[in-house]
Amino acid sequence: MFEKMKSKYYIGKTLVEQNEADGRGFSFKLDVTDKSIKGVLTAKCDLAMKSFEIVAEDAFDDDDLFFANGYQAWTTSREFSKDDRFDGLIKAAGITKFTKHFAGLSGDYHFESYGEKGKFHGYTYCYFREKGENEIKLYGSKHERNGFTIFAVDMDDERLTIKKDVDGLSLKAGQEYEIFDIAIIEGDMDDVMDKYFFDFVGCKKPSIDHLSGYTSWYNYFQDINEEIILRDLNGLDRATEEVNIFQVDDGYQQAVGDWLLTDEKKFPHGMKFIADEIHKKGYKAGIWLAPFSAQVSSQLVKDHPDWLLTHNRNGKKMLGCQGWGGAYTLDIYNPEVREYIRKVFDVVLNEWGFDMVKLDFLYSQCIEPRNGKTRGEIMCDGVDLLREVCGDKWILGCGVPIGACMGIFDACRISCDASKNWRFTLKGNLSVNSLVSSIRINCENPSSQNAIINTIFRNHLDGRAFCNDPDVFFLRDININYTMDQKLLHGKINSVCGNVLFVSDNAGDFDDERIGYLKEFFKDKDYKVNLAEYVGENDIRLDFTENGEKKSLTFNLLTGESNIHEVL
Repeated sequence: MFEKMKSKYYIGKTLVEQNEADGRGFSFKLDVTDKSIKGVLTAKCDLAMKSFEIVAEDAFDDDDLFFANGYQAWTTSREFSKDDRFDGLIKAAGITKFTKHFAGLSGDYHFESYGEKGKFHGYTYCYFREKGENEIKLYGSKHERNGFTIFAVDMDDERLTIKKDVDGLSLKAGQEYEIFDIAIIEGDMDDVMDKYFFDFVGCKKPSIDHLSGYTSWYNYFQDINEEIILRDLNGLDRATEEVNIFQVDDGYQQAVGDWLLTDEKKFPHGMKFIADEIHKKGYKAGIWLAPFSAQVSSQLVKDHPDWLLTHNRNGKKMLGCQGWGGAYTLDIYNPEVREYIRKVFDVVLNEWGFDMVKLDFLYSQCIEPRNGKTRGEIMCDGVDLLREVCGDKWILGCGVPIGACMGIFDACRISCDASKNWRFTLKGNLSVNSLVSSIRINCENPSSQNAIINTIFRNHLDGRAFCNDPDVFFLRDININYTMDQKLLHGKINSVCGNVLFVSDNAGDFDDERIGYLKEFFKDKDYKVNLAEYVGENDIRLDFTENGEKKSLTFNLLTGESNIHEVL
């Protein structure tokens, strides 16, 4: 098992390939048992690592399934069979190097590959399961602080490859580097997940157990103001016993990055006033930030261009995301940046009085390795900084590689953004936002179907790695394209598989029936997922227990048609 090793590294400017344990640049000791994989590399000279992997032959039966945990919170994550094929970027996005880079900023497309039948990869942990069975075999990394761990399968050629993303890692002669610390755990799904997250990784029970309430984004996007926020806050009054969180999303600030420059035309009384009004209702107050991002047009970019990351290859400022006309990324290793971030959170949490911060687009910090550090090490450093500056206030992570924040963030998104359209359509009066969010460019794009897929197949993270945020569901009728059955299906799946339950609707417009649905989905129930799997190309079956009653839900991803019944 794992009889092959492959690596590339630089000695000076010379690229060297080493495919044996003891070679020119390093020696490698690998210890494999039926319960663990441990590997340590010792440099013989100064090195700059490029790639490292070990390969094993592994037979796959026709009924075997492989769970691939996507690169970051938004990335499609699901079980695959050997007959499946999974594409990354759409072909049009790869017409030029620029379009491929720009379209793929949020994913791993610049250092991993997609699109071949029977070949899949995932991050930090994976498992194998036989269709219809609840027994799994899990491979899981203890942490990602030395680099992201990538599990890749070729189910046709029957190979399992474990890679360490060591690109950019600098080692000095004589330095030891832990490549792998991986657990192999077999057994019942729940037992295995408990052993992996609690016993091996060392996660503690999340501080958040259940949140239900409101976030402003999926109705108004950046077009919010004080009047809208207070109106929608009051609109929850008929469901107040089931609500405990109210979050203000993007749009309160003058520009992304200028977090302390509130748009005074939109919020004349400031953000402390908003937090106080939320607290008067008895709810926790949440607010959105993208702490590593700075809009191209922001005051921060104008005043502090030296705070921004630059590309390794050309020294130009690095775009971290496409939103807001483009946003650069702050360098967390710059002491002035760290002090700025510390000041922002001190004001938001202590002066304004918000209880929870939703922190978005965090992947932007580790798009490229730098300073002799791997992407995984950089991302973990970023997560540690955010935990430090937030103290014991709640963090809801978003757009972040999952392995870097397990056991550290209180809650985390486990899916891409939900779309305001169940499926793409040119019919109706669609806004630019809703149209763009309906077209899949990559595995991280807004998509109701992908959000549901991730919500179901990442359900095991809830209550272990953090509290699961499956993103919003909808009950309103305006500016969305859902049937009522699709709305109810989405709400049910979110409540079964997640414990951060948000709407962006003005519940003040709801009739009594919809208020009833809202309260039902918001209730903190005793749910347990027993089995989740594809039963057709676009059909998924979800078996779960609800307050002691066993139920089975089968639905079609494309239409939203569903059937639920009790299991005797």
